[in-house]
Amino acid sequence: MRAEQDRTAWATGAAQRFGAFFEERGWEPYPEQLEAWETQASGESGLLCIPTGFGKTYAATLGLLHRIALEPATGLRLVYVTPLRALARDITLALGAATASISDDIEVGLQTGDTDSKTKARYRRRLPQVLVTTPESLTLLCARGDAPRLFSNCAAVVVDEWHELLSTKRGTQTELALARLRTFNPALLTWGLSATLANTMEAGEALVGSGTDFRVIRSPHRRPVDVRLLLPQSVDAFPWAGHLGLRLLPKLLEDLDRNASTLIFANTRSQVERWHGALAERAPDMADRIAVHHGSIDREERTRIEAALKDGSIRWVVCTSSLDLGVDFGPVDRVVQIGSPRGVARLAQRAGRSRHRRGEVAEVLCVPTNAIEILELVATRRALAQGCLEPRSPLIAPADVLAQHMVTCALGGGFQPTTLFDEVRTTKAYRSLAREDFDEVLRFVRDGGTALAAYPKYKKIVEREGRYVVEDRRIARLHRLSIGTISSDASLSVRFMRGKRLGTIEESFFGRIKPGDRFVYAGRVLELVRVRHSEAIVRLASAKSNVTPRWQGGRMAMSETVSELLRNTLVELGARSPQDDTDEAIRVLAPILDQQASRSRLPGSVALVERWRSKHGTHFFFSPFAGRLAHEGLGALLSYRLSQQMHATFTVSSNDYGLELFSTEDVRMVSLNSAGLFDADDLDRDLLSAVNGADLGRRQFRDVARVCGLVFQGYPGSFKSAGQIQMSAGLIYDVLSDYEPASPMLRQAHDEVLQHKLERGRIERALRMYRTERIEIDVDYPSPFGFPLYVRRVGARLSNESLATRIERMKASWTKTT
Repeated sequence: MRAEQDRTAWATGAAQRFGAFFEERGWEPYPEQLEAWETQASGESGLLCIPTGFGKTYAATLGLLHRIALEPATGLRLVYVTPLRALARDITLALGAATASISDDIEVGLQTGDTDSKTKARYRRRLPQVLVTTPESLTLLCARGDAPRLFSNCAAVVVDEWHELLSTKRGTQTELALARLRTFNPALLTWGLSATLANTMEAGEALVGSGTDFRVIRSPHRRPVDVRLLLPQSVDAFPWAGHLGLRLLPKLLEDLDRNASTLIFANTRSQVERWHGALAERAPDMADRIAVHHGSIDREERTRIEAALKDGSIRWVVCTSSLDLGVDFGPVDRVVQIGSPRGVARLAQRAGRSRHRRGEVAEVLCVPTNAIEILELVATRRALAQGCLEPRSPLIAPADVLAQHMVTCALGGGFQPTTLFDEVRTTKAYRSLAREDFDEVLRFVRDGGTALAAYPKYKKIVEREGRYVVEDRRIARLHRLSIGTISSDASLSVRFMRGKRLGTIEESFFGRIKPGDRFVYAGRVLELVRVRHSEAIVRLASAKSNVTPRWQGGRMAMSETVSELLRNTLVELGARSPQDDTDEAIRVLAPILDQQASRSRLPGSVALVERWRSKHGTHFFFSPFAGRLAHEGLGALLSYRLSQQMHATFTVSSNDYGLELFSTEDVRMVSLNSAGLFDADDLDRDLLSAVNGADLGRRQFRDVARVCGLVFQGYPGSFKSAGQIQMSAGLIYDVLSDYEPASPMLRQAHDEVLQHKLERGRIERALRMYRTERIEIDVDYPSPFGFPLYVRRVGARLSNESLATRIERMKASWTKTT
């Protein structure tokens, strides 16, 4: 009882200490904030699962700041880790305002890759008591020779947007850094924040370390989200990708308020550029009040746009996920989502940007880009209303991240193998790591493994008196420059002829255009003047252009949760008439659903296979709703297995909802009953053979090689080209394949191809479904669910105009048969 009273008094003290700060803003501490402060008073770590706008940042930090004020000590006391640099700036301002209200002696600082050299030099001499940083910059601090002393008095670490990091290598990197900090100070408290987490216990364990107790604090309130769909008057019974989208632009402009600040989210940077151009053209009175925001635009330009959004000089911002994390945009009134967000949590996160205040209803308007996407949005909206979010699980023991961490630890005071092994095993990601696997990575870092042992540059650490350290200054410098796990294609800096920098575009884009060609970027029509070294020199162009850069990795795959929800929705619709549904979106889809049911059947409850014999050959349409990546792999696997049993060549077309197998041969439906076609036996071997696993592995190895330090991507301002990096990584890949096939980095690359590039788990579940619940139907022409797949394949060899003309002719002829 006394302990409980002490904790309550401590939380009350924290509230009183920040009373003036709260009063000036008209605030009162919320119950979940008081609970967090009480938990911190008892020395516990925790995970805050509180909706956007409910004060998560202050719940996680003010109690810890109160502790710092009560127990003054020198050096770094609190580290706040955020995944976004833009978010870091806002957090620094927020914490600075809070600490200024209670003390002039607590300095709040910011250190990221964007921090100026003068500030970095000052922080090398002395860090502030409160530091806001990113996972990469935190790891860089762990690589300092005085890291044990640096973190010895650190009381707590707060990790914001934990869900965004959790299932990525950045999350693994953060787990390892947190484990390192707990070694330096076992009393360290760890707090995480997220508004969109389903598997809170697993996420909490990854945050605080395996076997450590923690508290999950939830808000008793759930912020309501109003999800509206912008629907066409009618839809075509034979839909195809692209037949909606920008066609709904006039209706979207009618709905948009020119005086309301609005974030318009799109899933890719190319899509952002196209929609910005279309909005500016159709609403010329808003041209100066619309902006573009995505990760490839220069930081200064993004900062200017964020400030303009806050002061009201810009009203509409077309953006990617660069603005969907917790940046505090209080002025934002509305959110628009172009296309499906492909995930329930992502829609909740983006909707939460609107009316970012407690008690306000978040609002998002979804604009479908194709008819079937309407059904996906309906399923996602229902899931959000029920609070059904996707789980985020940590990666399992990536060897390349561990190798990078070993070098970091060797730089940060050195390590003993057994001690580091025990430390690493406290993380969720490496909890089941075997000692022989740890030693294998250690040999790789120490000697370069067996195949590379003759090359001194791969011997990164040396043993001195039982501790591994880095003695080579060049290795230390290159490692610090390479810290991080984000991999992307090499990019060129885009600059005007007079020197102003616009941002970056991937190098491969400039291999497809020539000087004088025009393209759209950063909301401007540009003309390429020349490519010089690592820069693309451009100037403004007066003529229009519809060419936009395409960035790798921009396409989002549908989450497993949305896939399951979509199947369940179709099952429900199979039991009633769509025309009588209470949901207007379902009624709009009635022509498609009725046509599908009459000519075939609704997929969802069964594994549907449709066969169509055209004059060109045989088409098989599958609708497993397993997501684009899984469908690409599944199509390759089935065509490979069929080609092993018959003389036929198959072409694969896929989207998020299904896949088409096409052959010019007369392939009969009985072929699908061939022995082993849908078996999971030898799945890994057949998958890698079907997709040219050696080539995919070689390309994936480039990212693994960069993270583990086998290749160096270049110095800032002088990065190597993608071709140079790929060539270096490819040579090493071939050497390891020939002389050390059991290399942990080779295994890592192959595992990533199977699990992440091909989504092996989803393919295996789809195979099981087709093995046990398959229904095969012959159709007279492609059904509404098969038609987009047919168009996708045909469209690859036709111009837009001829494609549209041919589609209309086909639909007209098919309609006559109904």
